[in-house]
Amino acid sequence: MQNAPESSLVGVEYEVEVGPVAHGGHCIARTGEGRVLFVRHALPGEKVVVRVTEGNEDSRFLRADAVRVLEASKDRVEAPCPYAGPGKCGGCDWQHAKPGAQRRLKGEVVAEQLQRLAGLTPEEAGWDGTVMPAEGDKVPAGEVPAWRTRVQYAVDADGHAGLRKHRSHDVQPIDRCLIAAPGVSELGIEQRDWSGMESVDAIAASGSQDRQVVLTPRPGARLPLVELNRPVSVLRVAEDGGVHRVHGRPFVRERADDRTYRVGNGGFWQVHPQAADTLVRAVMQGLLPRKGDTALDLYCGAGLFAGALADRVGDKGAVLGIESGKRAVEDARHNLEHFDRVRIEQGKVEQALPRTGITEVDLIVLDPPRAGAGKQTVKHLAGLGARKIAYVACDPAALARDIAYFRDAGYRVRTLRAFDLFPMTHHVECVAILEPAKKDA
Repeated sequence: MQNAPESSLVGVEYEVEVGPVAHGGHCIARTGEGRVLFVRHALPGEKVVVRVTEGNEDSRFLRADAVRVLEASKDRVEAPCPYAGPGKCGGCDWQHAKPGAQRRLKGEVVAEQLQRLAGLTPEEAGWDGTVMPAEGDKVPAGEVPAWRTRVQYAVDADGHAGLRKHRSHDVQPIDRCLIAAPGVSELGIEQRDWSGMESVDAIAASGSQDRQVVLTPRPGARLPLVELNRPVSVLRVAEDGGVHRVHGRPFVRERADDRTYRVGNGGFWQVHPQAADTLVRAVMQGLLPRKGDTALDLYCGAGLFAGALADRVGDKGAVLGIESGKRAVEDARHNLEHFDRVRIEQGKVEQALPRTGITEVDLIVLDPPRAGAGKQTVKHLAGLGARKIAYVACDPAALARDIAYFRDAGYRVRTLRAFDLFPMTHHVECVAILEPAKKDA
């Protein structure tokens, strides 16, 4: 073990046996004195030497990287990406694990969060414990699916585009991101000088040939003349956070559920090219909408689930979408303007939903941000008496917390499905279908 200055333990090394995976892209280990370590670049069951990256003598836990592998897991592979590893790019968590092992690890995390925060076993949640790969993502060990249709590049002081290091503002310059979709890679962002820019967001729509870059300049910097390897539209983020068109369309066209969606100003859309269709199928198979149903689509973005619901509830049904982002609301209204009985309201769900005066609905879809919906919103939704509720979650901890709130308000999970829509990272997408608990009586 190395010596460390004062009370800091950064740089100190320990030889440890790696324990189970934990939420966040790391595994748990303990030092000989019993101190908890959150270890990246390791796999359960391995014996490794770790180097502390964060923490001191008074910390409840330490963060560390596995810098030498003494006994490797059978699931370990050589990381395909040269920028993956201790002290390098923080974008991927599991480049060193076989694809099937990555999905098992994610499944273990979902199961652990359900048990710890909602008191549910996989069986009680109606889940078989598997995390399903997206179509086309089954690649051999040592290869990487190129899935990321939206990449935010950070720019270093020399104008080189790269990606942030783990839990750091430092930039790792790169020649190419292996998980970037072909439509992003072909732009050649990494090969040009971005001096004066803070970040460059590259978007390659999966439903069209639309390509877009969103530039965030450093204060006082002028925009460069953008000449990339493919035609692109260019947007600029102003100092007040507003997004302005420089040239080309201010939106890209995405495709899902046999419909084209306009997504403007670099707004939210599922990053994996198969994600939108995968999630719509899972939600609609779970809800089984009927003609004439009334439905809510909460945190609706550009209207993906609202459009799917509107198709299925027909002319006598009705759908209300709620979204806080002004531009996303404009896009949703445009995307769904041919449905007479679809309404999109702008506002935060917890404020806008009570204002509507709605007291009952048949179906609810909610796709909240990473923090989840929260206790008060869940309580309000449970009071609307929906026949079924579809909860789309990108964070298993938030999902489990909200499932517990739903249980307290009279709903139970009927089924849960998990999808690996973020290969090589620790992120996992889940769709839970909830029903009133009294149906079990």
